[in-house]
Amino acid sequence: MQTSISISTDRQNGLFDITNPVQEFVRKSGASSGIINVYVQGATAGIMIQENWDNSVQNDVITLLSKLIPSGIWEHDAQDNNGDAHLKAGIVGPQETIPIIEGKLGLSTWQNIFVCEFDGPRKTRNIVLTLIETSK
Repeated sequence: MQTSISISTDRQNGLFDITNPVQEFVRKSGASSGIINVYVQGATAGIMIQENWDNSVQNDVITLLSKLIPSGIWEHDAQDNNGDAHLKAGIVGPQETIPIIEGKLGLSTWQNIFVCEFDGPRKTRNIVLTLIETSK
């Protein structure tokens, strides 16, 4: 089973929580066990499972990646000035796979699913959700 969701992003770099729409897709599927793959389309964004308690960890992720991969010094910047976004997305990766346990995402209390935007703001970021249900 597969669907896609879209979000808009309002800043150049940030983490955007998509846990609720992913959980809603799992709920509507009726799957009680299996896995769901969450994949963001685009070469300058990623998917990350991270703490959801407050924004501090999310902000720290952006700060760390900005210190490790500063903007404005990459060969690709000559094309469209977003070499750092490509490198950040490559390190984070475009997907995560989460188990489905008793009809719910198998995340712990402090985990949520985030789209990592590195080249925003964007009107649309498409995220593909692929659910594989295990046999009953």
